[in-house]
Amino acid sequence: MSYLDNILFAILLILGGGYFAQNVKKLIRNIKLGHDVDRSDNPSERWKNMAMIALGQSKMVRRPVAGILHIFVYIGFVIINIEVLEIVIDGLFGTHRAFSFMGGFYDFLIGSFEILALLVLVAVITFWTRRNIIKLKRFIHNDLTGWPKSDANYILYFEVVLMSLFLLMNAADLHLQTIGAPGYESAGAFPVSQFIAPIFNGTSESLVHLIEKSAWWVHICGILVFLNYLYYSKHLHILLAFPNTYFANLKPQGQFDNLESVTNEVKLMMDPNADPFAAPAPDADATPAKFGASDVQDLNWVQLLNAYTCTECGRCTSSCPANQTGKKLSPRKIMMDTRDRLEEVGKNIDANKGVFVPDNKSLLNDYITPEELWACTSCNACVEECPVNISPLSIIMDMRRYLVMEQSAAPTELNNMMTNIENNGAPWQYNQMDRLNWKDEA
Repeated sequence: MSYLDNILFAILLILGGGYFAQNVKKLIRNIKLGHDVDRSDNPSERWKNMAMIALGQSKMVRRPVAGILHIFVYIGFVIINIEVLEIVIDGLFGTHRAFSFMGGFYDFLIGSFEILALLVLVAVITFWTRRNIIKLKRFIHNDLTGWPKSDANYILYFEVVLMSLFLLMNAADLHLQTIGAPGYESAGAFPVSQFIAPIFNGTSESLVHLIEKSAWWVHICGILVFLNYLYYSKHLHILLAFPNTYFANLKPQGQFDNLESVTNEVKLMMDPNADPFAAPAPDADATPAKFGASDVQDLNWVQLLNAYTCTECGRCTSSCPANQTGKKLSPRKIMMDTRDRLEEVGKNIDANKGVFVPDNKSLLNDYITPEELWACTSCNACVEECPVNISPLSIIMDMRRYLVMEQSAAPTELNNMMTNIENNGAPWQYNQMDRLNWKDEA
């Protein structure tokens, strides 16, 4: 590789890495638009969650076919990054197979990479078939159309091309090693590409060299494109699954997160010795500017992290009892809508030099309807099924809270129940004096 090639590679690496860093900065900025929440408790349990769920894929394998195939792709992605490191070193310094000094261990590494590349190809082709030929129900749901549907296929095509280029590059390299071409000393084991290499028999050395270098360049450029495509794709979970599982809620499922200001008010009402006109303590929590959430800025940062981490796999929606009975609710759509609105807000901030200018739109009504929110049974099936511990339910409950406490827009049945509790001390429309009348009928 000439010095000109080294310089060109360095420029591409700087441009690709710089654009990725810019997108990461924007991603962090958007997530921080959410209000603060403390998730620093019980670090040992959080590390365990991250190790078991994000790294160990423990929730993925509950559906064995998809889970095992995903593990192939996941391990391939992680381990083949070692090969990418070697490519970067070769590109910057003009070396060829910089890690070949490892000897037998290097042979093991390259052989493992090739087997994993083949398994990734098998997994990706199977995933494509499940989506586009078999058409599993959760992949053809009406909330997965347009860009989300295309995005899933684009990623599969990306992976096929990258793995194929890797094997083609190795096959050409093996052929050049075999014929003793200058600069191609024997290095590496090629359990898969050795079956591809014979296609180069009878081909001129210069042409094979051109193919090997072309595959090398397209492969590394494809990796840089893929890296920067992640920000716009559901496959951002490749990076965010780890912090998402670490910062997930450790409280028992179903435990409601009460507002401190409301709790204090109720305690004041129930304390017969309290002075309702007394000034609040200096350290008392101030009443929030808004109860619940109507837009993404009202959610907490972990919920916004959840939205970016969503894989759009549809396990939540396929397990949702409301969705199964024909209701409009789709937990997957809740997360996709939250992410879309967050992106819209982020673009608004970018266009207005770091300041959000009200656009007369909100997450509630413009993206998510009250009908969807009230269809939820709060059963936690979506939370339990999510392979990376996302909680659509927390967003649903915060938006319900806004409807009830800010707009008094609960369904009639719920309003009647709350009125009865306020007036009668029970959900039923009976006077408190009449609540024991049933015993006289016994």
